[in-house]
Amino acid sequence: MGRRLATLAVCTALAAVAGCGSSSSSSSSSSGAASTKPATTATGGLKVTTTPKFAPASGPVKSGTVQIAYRNIAIAPDALRVKVGSTIKWTNFDTVAHNVTSEGGPQKFASKGFGEGGTFEIKALKPGVIHYECTFHPASMNGTIEVVS
Repeated sequence: MGRRLATLAVCTALAAVAGCGSSSSSSSSSSGAASTKPATTATGGLKVTTTPKFAPASGPVKSGTVQIAYRNIAIAPDALRVKVGSTIKWTNFDTVAHNVTSEGGPQKFASKGFGEGGTFEIKALKPGVIHYECTFHPASMNGTIEVVS
């Protein structure tokens, strides 16, 4: 019986740690300020850096409504180029909540958390480079949008 309780306690603790990002609470800051310090989490005595690494924008310039998929705690595409006036639409295909927060550039935005099937969209208003991330999963969910005229 004692062994079952110990196993249950360990499983509960692991579930709590693994549940990062599954919370339905959200924060919608409009400041757009990015922290320059890397965030870390302790995992079994190791520190895992969760600082976003933004890829340079590449590929052909897209226009109209440009889709970005949140799937498997990743972004596809994570770097793209769009024309001013285009609508950029993020769709969550994961069972956990995500959000979209700009980290600099010509446009500031921050969505609330949105669950599976949820979307968030913006209209690209000015040329420049927008770095953005899901603040729930910044290490694997960050991207770059280059807005061109």
